[in-house]
Amino acid sequence: MVYVFLGTGFEELEALSPVDVLRRGGVEVRLVSVERSRTVTGAHGIPVTADCAVEDIAAVSAEDCLVLPGGLPGVDNLEKSEALSRLLRAGDMAGALLCAICAAPRALGRLGLLDGRRYTCYPGMETQVRGGTYVGGAVVETPDRITGEGPGAAMPFALAILARLRGQAAADQVRTGMCFHG
Repeated sequence: MVYVFLGTGFEELEALSPVDVLRRGGVEVRLVSVERSRTVTGAHGIPVTADCAVEDIAAVSAEDCLVLPGGLPGVDNLEKSEALSRLLRAGDMAGALLCAICAAPRALGRLGLLDGRRYTCYPGMETQVRGGTYVGGAVVETPDRITGEGPGAAMPFALAILARLRGQAAADQVRTGMCFHG
């Protein structure tokens, strides 16, 4: 299962591009609210109704993927969620794929989940990310992490997640079907 976590002020493109691409690729995805309400409003005023609340997720396994979109104050709100922090730590221990884009690698770094890994994030945000080695670029992949630079990297980020979960052929098929040439 792929879980995409939403905190008020999330970057809509970075949250919904992975949902769209992954579902086109046949991957089950759930939008998860870290707020009191299942309807979470993004940074640009777009309300999105989540499938469940973060507290509804009892456990994560190596087969799961946890995706953190960026946006401010969205990432601030993700970092405030103790339930999300517990899931991220549990996902790390289980060997789940952890993905973060834009400002969201900061949330992984805060928990020590980038230590010893290369990553990218929104330019300038690397000064707020603890651990790891900032290398820049649109998308950076390690065996258990995928990070993305920002809104313009939302499609390559989403396609990288799909390739990891379903293989490059599936990602290429979705890329072609969407006429994405980037």
